Amino acid sequence: MVGYFIQGFLMGIAYLAPIGMQNLYVINSALRTNLSRAYQVALLVTLFDISLSLAAFWGTGMVLETVPLLKWGFYLMGSILILVIGIGLLRLPPASSLEVEMEESFYRTVVFTFSVTWLNPQALLDSTFLLGGYRASLDSVAGLCFFVGVVGASFVWFFGLVTLVVRFRSQLTAAILRRVNIVCGVTIIVFGLNLGYRFFHDAFGFSWESVLR
Repeated sequence: MVGYFIQGFLMGIAYLAPIGMQNLYVINSALRTNLSRAYQVALLVTLFDISLSLAAFWGTGMVLETVPLLKWGFYLMGSILILVIGIGLLRLPPASSLEVEMEESFYRTVVFTFSVTWLNPQALLDSTFLLGGYRASLDSVAGLCFFVGVVGASFVWFFGLVTLVVRFRSQLTAAILRRVNIVCGVTIIVFGLNLGYRFFHDAFGFSWESVLR
């Protein structure tokens, strides 16, 4: 059973490692807040990520593919909220203090961490194919051990990411922090625009090719 746990852990790390909206949000929070708030963000992202992994184990991505209205709703909501996050990062002023508190309520933090995890249809589909595929090949006990490994990977990855960023952020100047904000903000805005495009493409048949003709 330990082997299945290790497989789940390695699968979880491989799934989380590529830089995406979750990682960008966690990194930016670690750079701009104190340690307790950064770990709060890491915990929320971890819990939402675990809930997504659990849902993926049961085929949420397949549900989105078979219910177009639900998928379109995820595209539209995800696009709007992710654009809000990206624009908010671009508007953040550079900080010279290492203990700057982002003026963000707990409720707002919950909404943002939920958005970068659950309102990303591509993440739902990818996690379903990765985790759901493994689930189909495992019995109930092995599947449980595998999923516990995935859960462990979420905790290790996001809390390790915060710890690493906080450890080295003392070497960062206000100008560097501002550039990090811009990179993170622009990247997240691109995610949001892509989701918006996919909404109009799937719901109304809009495409750039038809516009350029």
